Amino acid sequence: MRTVERIITCAEAIREALEQEMERDPAVVVLGMGVDDPKGIFGTTKGLVDRFGPERVFDTPLSEDGMTGVAIGAALAGLKPVHVHIRMDFLLLAVNQVVNMAAKARYMWGGQVSVPLVIRAVIGRSWGQGPQHSQALHSFFMHVPGLKVVAPTTPYDAKGALIQAIRDPDPVLVVEHRMAHVLRGPVPEEPYAIPFGKSRTIAEGDDVTIVGVSHMTVESLRARTYLEAEGIRAEVIDCLSLSPLDADAIAASLEKTGRLLVVDNGWTMCGASAEILARMAEGRQFRRPPMLRRMGFAPVTCPTTKNLENLFYPDAEKIAATAYAMVRGDERPWIPERREAAEILSFKGPF
Repeated sequence: MRTVERIITCAEAIREALEQEMERDPAVVVLGMGVDDPKGIFGTTKGLVDRFGPERVFDTPLSEDGMTGVAIGAALAGLKPVHVHIRMDFLLLAVNQVVNMAAKARYMWGGQVSVPLVIRAVIGRSWGQGPQHSQALHSFFMHVPGLKVVAPTTPYDAKGALIQAIRDPDPVLVVEHRMAHVLRGPVPEEPYAIPFGKSRTIAEGDDVTIVGVSHMTVESLRARTYLEAEGIRAEVIDCLSLSPLDADAIAASLEKTGRLLVVDNGWTMCGASAEILARMAEGRQFRRPPMLRRMGFAPVTCPTTKNLENLFYPDAEKIAATAYAMVRGDERPWIPERREAAEILSFKGPF
C-alpha cells in the first residue's frame, strides 16, 4: 500500500521543529518580539506559549542589542535560545553581540565555552516593506568565522535545518523568506536534522545550472518550466547552506552544463552570488571555459511601491530570459510573459 505523504506549509514545519525540540530538550527556549502573539510570527510560534509556558516562550522589548546579549548569556549558562527577529534589518542593531561575542566565544576561551544560539531572521519583499524592512543581509554574516548561515526554502528543509541549528553547539543564523512561509510540501512527522554544508539538487538538466538562494530557488524552478518549453534543460540547485558552502556540488553541476547562473536574494556586490562564482573561478579546472553570471537586487535601495518592486527583484521570467541568453546567445532576445507568483499575491501583511 502506497504511503500518502503529509503536506504542510513552511511555517507549520518551522513550528513543528520548535515544538519537537522543546519537547525533547527542556533547555530550548524561544524569545523575540511577538513570539507569544496569537498570530505567532507568521504562525511559526503559534500556540507554543500555551504548550510550554511564558518561562520558555516570551516576548521581548524593542531592544535588539540588549536582548541578543540576554540570549547569548542564556546560551553560555546552558540554555539553547532561539531568538526570533521578525525583520533581519534590525539584526544590524545587534551586530556587535553576534559578531564580536557569540561568534568568537569558543575561540577566545580555547573551546571551554560554546554559544548554542539560533537566530531566526526574516527577510523578503511585498506589502510595501520598503527600504528598512526588506533587506536580505545574509552575506554580511557569511563573512564571519564562527557563524553558520542557512537559508531553507522548502518545508522539508525548513524543519530539518532548524532542528540541526538548535542541536548545534555554536551560533547559527537561519534566514527565512516571508514569501516562503506559505509554500507547501512533504514533511515527515518525526524529527530529523539536515547537515550543514550541503546544497540540494532539486531538478536535473544539462544545459545550464541555476543556483538559487532562499526564495530565488522557487523562482528558479518556475524559470526552469519556462525554459523547458523552449527546449532548454536547466539544473536547479537550492543553496540551502550558505556558510559552510557546498561548492563541490555546484562545481560538479557546472562541469556538466558549462554554464552557471547564481540568483541571490540580495545585492550582487560582495554578496552570496559573488562568493559562489569566486569559488568556481578560483583553483578549479573545467573541461571547457565556464560561462558564469549572477542576478540579485539592483544596486539601489529596496523600493516600497509594487511597480518598483517588480523591477527591483529577480523573478522567474527574468531568470528564464537570462538563462536562455546564456544557452542560445543574445541574438534573439526572449522573455516569457510575466505572471505574479501566488505567494506574493496572497501576502496579507508583515506579521
